[in-house]
Amino acid sequence: MSKRTLITALLLIATAGFGKDKVHMLTVEGEGARYWPSWRGPSGQGYVVGSGYPDRWSDSENVLWKVAVPGAGNSSPIVWDDRIFLTTAEDGGRRLSLLSYCRSDGKLLWKTAVEQKGIERGHGKNGHASATPITDGQLIYASFGTHGLVAMDFDGKIMWQSEVGTLDNYHGSAGSPIFYKDKVILYQDHQGQSFVAAFNKKSGERVWRTERTTRTGWGTPVVINADGRDELIVSSQGNVTAYNPESGSELWTVMGNKFEVIPTPVVGHDLVFASSGRAGPTLAIRPGGSGDVTDTHVVWKSPKGAPFVPSAIIVEGQLYTINDMQAIVTSFEAETGKVLFQGRLGNAPKEGFSASPVVVDGKVFFTNDEGETFVLKAGPTFELLHVNRFDARTLASPALVDGRWYFRTERELICIGS
Repeated sequence: MSKRTLITALLLIATAGFGKDKVHMLTVEGEGARYWPSWRGPSGQGYVVGSGYPDRWSDSENVLWKVAVPGAGNSSPIVWDDRIFLTTAEDGGRRLSLLSYCRSDGKLLWKTAVEQKGIERGHGKNGHASATPITDGQLIYASFGTHGLVAMDFDGKIMWQSEVGTLDNYHGSAGSPIFYKDKVILYQDHQGQSFVAAFNKKSGERVWRTERTTRTGWGTPVVINADGRDELIVSSQGNVTAYNPESGSELWTVMGNKFEVIPTPVVGHDLVFASSGRAGPTLAIRPGGSGDVTDTHVVWKSPKGAPFVPSAIIVEGQLYTINDMQAIVTSFEAETGKVLFQGRLGNAPKEGFSASPVVVDGKVFFTNDEGETFVLKAGPTFELLHVNRFDARTLASPALVDGRWYFRTERELICIGS
C-alpha cells in the first residue's frame, strides 16, 4: 500500500469514528480510495476526505461546468480518474444506457445502450435508472433491474450482461451493486423470487444465489468485518439479515424493520444502524451471532422518525438521520441512542428528501428534492449554517473528488468547485 493510500485509509477510519472498533465497513482500498467509485463513495457511507470543497453554491456561484444529461434517472454519478459514469433512461424506460463524461469539462465521451426485455415498472421517486454503478478502474458494473447486471470497459464496450430473472416490483428496481473481493453482489426483493447473489467480476458468471422470502425492497447492501468475520448486511422488509459473502449462507437475522425499506445501513462504534419505512424505526444492532438474534443483539431502537429514502450518516459519535416525511433531522448519540437534537430543514413536503447526506470538513450536507442543500455544523447542537439552492429537482446523491462536487439534477450534470 502506498503512503498516500495508507493516509487516505486512516483518514476514512478516523472520520467514521470506528478506529478502535471491532466492527467496520470494508472500504475501497488502493487507487479507488482517491476517487468516488461506488454508491456513497470509497467509504460506502458518504465520508469525504480532504479539504478545498466549497460549501456554498447556486445555479451560477462556484459552477465550473454544467451539461445536459439525456433521459432521466436518479442514480448517482461515480468517478474514476478523469471519467464520470452515469446511468440514464430515455423514452419512458425503453432505452437504458451507461454514459461516460470527461471530468475536467463535462464533455460526453460515449453512451452505450443495453439489451432490454420490455419495460419495467417505475415510479416518480425511482424511475428506470436508479441503481448507481460501480467501478474497479477496469470495468464499470451497472444493474438495470430486470434487464440484468452489465459490465462495460472504459470505452463503453459491453463485456458481459448477466441475467437475474424477471423482476416484479411495484415501484421498479433500485438497489446498487457492491464489490466483495472478486465478486459483484446484488440483492433484489420483489413480488417474484427475491434473492441476493454474487457474480464473478471478470466473466459475469453467477458464483452463488440465495433465495429470500421478503417481497419488497430497494436498498443497497454493505459488507462489514465483525470481529474478524466478514458479513454481508441486507436491510429490507421486516428484518436485517447477514450472509456469508463468500457463499451466500445466512448467518443471522434481526426482526423489526417496517414493510418498505430503502436506506443503506451504516456502521460505527461496533454497531450496524438500519432505518426503515415511512418514518419507521431505526435499529442499532451488534453484529455477529447465529440465527435469530433479535432479543440479544439489538442495542437500542428508535421506534419512529426514521428516513424512508435517504441513508443515515455517522459523524463524531453522532448518528444523523433525516425524516423525509417531515423534513426533520435527528442526531442520536450513536452508542446509546440518546437524542441530542432535532431540527427542521426547510418546508415539510411529504417524501421531500431522496439524496443521502455527506460529511465534508466538519459539516453535514443534506440535499432535498427541490435542489436545496442544508449545511449543518457537525456537533451536539443543531446549527444550520446556510442553505444552497439549485433551480432543479435533485434526487441523486452527489459524488465528491479533488475539491469538486458532482451533482446530478433532473436534467443536468453539474460540477461545483472553487
